[in-house]
Amino acid sequence: MDLETISAEAFGRSLTGLGVNLLSPDVGALARFLTEVLGLTAHRVSEDFAIVRHGQMMMQLHADATYGAHPLLGLVPETPPRGSGLQLYLFGIDPDAAIARAEARGDVVLEPVRDKPHGLREGTVLSPEGYAFSPAIPSG
Repeated sequence: MDLETISAEAFGRSLTGLGVNLLSPDVGALARFLTEVLGLTAHRVSEDFAIVRHGQMMMQLHADATYGAHPLLGLVPETPPRGSGLQLYLFGIDPDAAIARAEARGDVVLEPVRDKPHGLREGTVLSPEGYAFSPAIPSG
């Protein structure tokens, strides 16, 4: 599937499993965070929408305005962090490198990198909206 040219209808029909949609007042800024800090791949980035990939997992970024008639938009707080309570693990991404890139950009590092008792080396960084992203690899 060519994510740069597929129609919205064909893309929607192709989706399976778990879908992740993140609302953002600035889709471009969120896409840059995900590509620059976490090394994800962004496709079809516009003011309103982007598709972001990590391996076989895909996320969709939607501008707030695209959810204008959706009841979820009324629950989104006016001021950040809007992603409180959501933590997205990105397995296979070196947390030391990702957190270093986040610090260099001035992003908020919520949790520094460390080895956890559950067998992962991870850290947590907040996107501009306050979504918590945790790059993680096996520890040891």
